[in-house]
Amino acid sequence: MLRTHTCGQLRLSDVSQGATLCGWVQKVRDKGGMIWIDLRDRYGITQLIFEEGKTAPEVIATVRSLGREYVISASGTVQERLSKNDKIETGDIEINVTRLEILNPAKLPPFLIEDETDGGDELRMKFRYLDLRRNSVRQNLVLRHKVAQQTRQYLDSKDFIEVETPVLIKSTPEGARDFVVPSRMNPGEFYALPQSPQTFKQLLMVSGFDRYYQIVKCFRDEDLRADRQPEFTQIDCEMSFVKQEDVLNMFEGLIRHLFKTVKGIDLAEVPRMTWADAMKYYGSDKPDTRFGMQFSELNDLVKDKGFQVFDDAELVVGINASGCAEYTRKQLDELTEWVKRPQIGAKGLVYIRLNADGTIKSSVDKFYSEADLRAIADRFNAQAGDLILILSGQKAKARKQLNELRLEMGSRLGLRKPDDFKVLWVLDFPLLEYSEEEDRWFAMHHPFTAPKPEDLPLLETDPGSVRANAYDMVLNGTELGGGSVRIFQKELQGKMFEILGFTPEEARKQFGFLLEAFEYGAPPHAGLAFGLDRLCSLFGGADSIRDFIAFPKNNSGRDVMIDSPSTLHEEQLKELSIQVR
Repeated sequence: MLRTHTCGQLRLSDVSQGATLCGWVQKVRDKGGMIWIDLRDRYGITQLIFEEGKTAPEVIATVRSLGREYVISASGTVQERLSKNDKIETGDIEINVTRLEILNPAKLPPFLIEDETDGGDELRMKFRYLDLRRNSVRQNLVLRHKVAQQTRQYLDSKDFIEVETPVLIKSTPEGARDFVVPSRMNPGEFYALPQSPQTFKQLLMVSGFDRYYQIVKCFRDEDLRADRQPEFTQIDCEMSFVKQEDVLNMFEGLIRHLFKTVKGIDLAEVPRMTWADAMKYYGSDKPDTRFGMQFSELNDLVKDKGFQVFDDAELVVGINASGCAEYTRKQLDELTEWVKRPQIGAKGLVYIRLNADGTIKSSVDKFYSEADLRAIADRFNAQAGDLILILSGQKAKARKQLNELRLEMGSRLGLRKPDDFKVLWVLDFPLLEYSEEEDRWFAMHHPFTAPKPEDLPLLETDPGSVRANAYDMVLNGTELGGGSVRIFQKELQGKMFEILGFTPEEARKQFGFLLEAFEYGAPPHAGLAFGLDRLCSLFGGADSIRDFIAFPKNNSGRDVMIDSPSTLHEEQLKELSIQVR
């Protein structure tokens, strides 16, 4: 080894010992007679000290030739620092250097390699290998390592087997767009990169593997946001001979294990909520339960009073922003404009203010008596000092808009604290959703999800009312992942394909291998997948998953560091039987 210790290792107990450190020059402070260097590696920072008249002249000369990010080796004796630094773990000691070697000089980096850097996102992504030297980014990847490590430890202890599944697979019509890979040896034919290992893990259950997991790379060719990347990582799992309750208990156990071992938090029992209640009370299938402000529906209290906006609405619904009655007219106007933005799409906002002196005031006073307004306030259990905010319109849209308003008020009131963790299971999703544009049913999760057994008769008569034997785990208003009990009988799977608009020929072409496998003794099975990148970002208190991926893509799906995607040579295209216009 070129070094005897790391830059985060030495303490007062090591004083008088010899040590050799290697790392990058973080900072040089030259005070004439004395020179100090902060030397950095993955493990921390150690101060090096040089003194005119005591340190060899050739070493002093080398020190004065150093620049930021030079890679050096320094040997000397550990001594106690006179001026200690309690902000770093090695702040009680320093190295009195007797030998210094430049291992590699460095250009001046385009931004400061410090926690508070002066580099913008695009610049840091272009020089990601430099960005990864920063302590804050490195800690994110250490956290990711711990999550993956503890996931494996937990699942190994529960008799799961890690199995790799193929990366070059068959394109399927359901779900997001596939990334496709041309086959040189089969001209005109293409592989697809997996959006998930779904069918392969089901086939592993048919194979008798019983409990499978994989921390696996997946790919989706979709528009990007802060929490989306074209390639992402899943904790992918499947179990045989289980019911929904078994899966919920197993993976609630995993999440509680991760909170305990990675965050040091004893997570309470995870509550459960049906999809119908989540939509009714929060307007979202991934509600943020760190704060209240549950929806209350008001149709029975506000209709037929002469206020046309409410009379014509399919749904009138509101929230109680507790303690916000002192909002000024300017603040209320700003909030109204906020909900009218195109991203939200509301036509307006009605408010009812319960003043501290006991009076009640609203923006629709001429249509509603004081008794009417107090009846509405009672629906919210509102108290003096509270502010009721009401939206109306088509049911699904009004709920979605009010969900956005609720989250915004939660943020403005400081109720969405990143270090407050609330986990939730959402159950009983609709099995199917209807597309008016395409005039057909789509699977809300995927076509392999089993219906609730008691809803099976409805597949023939009322498919829109069938509930899925499916479940999602939500953390602080973000979907961590989810799964379902799977269909494992050929006849039911065939019926599902039929409802989704597949002809028998199309079903055989796309999924014949799975249907045939079901004829050879498929066990009842179920599973789920968690988004590893997203889980890490939530554990790290960040909005974006990019900082928890070593080499992420930007919002255009490009890797600006290696300049990818890029064009191919004409010869390569010919080999692949691809013509580019």
